[in-house]
Amino acid sequence: MFPGKINPRQMQAMMKQMGIQTEDIPAKRVIIETSGKRIVIEPASVNCMIVQGQKTYTVNGTESTEAIEQEISLEDIEMVAEQAGVHKEVAEKALKETKGDIAEAILKLKKD
Repeated sequence: MFPGKINPRQMQAMMKQMGIQTEDIPAKRVIIETSGKRIVIEPASVNCMIVQGQKTYTVNGTESTEAIEQEISLEDIEMVAEQAGVHKEVAEKALKETKGDIAEAILKLKKD
């Protein structure tokens, strides 16, 4: 795209002329939570680019993943236990297996 080598100062000047701003963010760790797992990037190098008011983040670093233990409320456990006619421990296990889906847990227990 650019012929030859461009030094960083020239690149910054060109980006400024085009209305692009960049900012290094002093992050030590970045955590991305998805359903069922957590992606941890540590140590992290984060850069924010602002183009026409829209921010784009670039994250670099070493990635690891962690499982997310889903918290299940006592109310949900009691409801599943009552509806399926089982003990609370069995209801809690079914809720964990269905990732907290109450209806699916009840149906699963009624089939068994």
